[in-house]
Amino acid sequence: MRTWFITGVSRGFGRLIAEHALKAGDNVVGTARRPEALDDLVAVSEGRLVVLPLEVTDRAAVFEAVEKAAEAFGRIDVVVNNAGFGLMGAVEEVGEEDARAIMETNFFGTLWVTQAALPVLRKQGEGRILQMSSVSGLMAVPTMGLYNASKFALEGLSDALAQEVEGFGIHVTLVEPRIYATDFMGASLKMSPMSPAYDPVRAALMAKYADGVPGDPVKVAEAVLELVGSDAPPRRLLLGDGDFDVIVELHQDRVAEWRSWEPVSRAAG
Repeated sequence: MRTWFITGVSRGFGRLIAEHALKAGDNVVGTARRPEALDDLVAVSEGRLVVLPLEVTDRAAVFEAVEKAAEAFGRIDVVVNNAGFGLMGAVEEVGEEDARAIMETNFFGTLWVTQAALPVLRKQGEGRILQMSSVSGLMAVPTMGLYNASKFALEGLSDALAQEVEGFGIHVTLVEPRIYATDFMGASLKMSPMSPAYDPVRAALMAKYADGVPGDPVKVAEAVLELVGSDAPPRRLLLGDGDFDVIVELHQDRVAEWRSWEPVSRAAG
């Protein structure tokens, strides 16, 4: 029986992962801005679900929540940094408040949870940290630049983290799903004030989803459970059939571009 600590557990991937962990017989400590949103799941969890109120941008509150989580079931085996939101707006359009808010939640919130959990995992000599990133942490999407920035920052942080903690028996995996039919395109997506100048760029992006958002988000939760059960977890787990080829081709194009400029690169010493 494992104990999970999951942020942003009230909806979307966070709730689905919690539900699957409970079905697997595990314990879950989940955090949410509105804990009452989980009352129905708590009622059927047979005491294996504890929900704590938390705003992940509050570092002191994060450390307190992780301490309570460790006390609730005696240990923490899996940390899932899931809390976050999307922000649509061209780089020119996004205001300071929105730019700072998305970094505070998506990047710093994850950083605070990670820092709070590491002493617990190091003391145990084992543990898993799953960082819910995105394909948007691997490729830029026009009119989503600040969201991209928050996930690119998370990718760099987690890559370094994985190397720092592997000697403690702690595995770090960046989970990188494509856009799924969760509430990401709804309640979890904030819109910056829009300039007509960027309407054609937005229209081109939204045309890709004219027939709706493909993919079953339940499959992400199933993949996460399979990931946690692996003795050799990957550093990165890309999820979603449609974007898998896109990401692979993008990285191949980058290598090709580097090769084409190789003489200039090497000449720079």
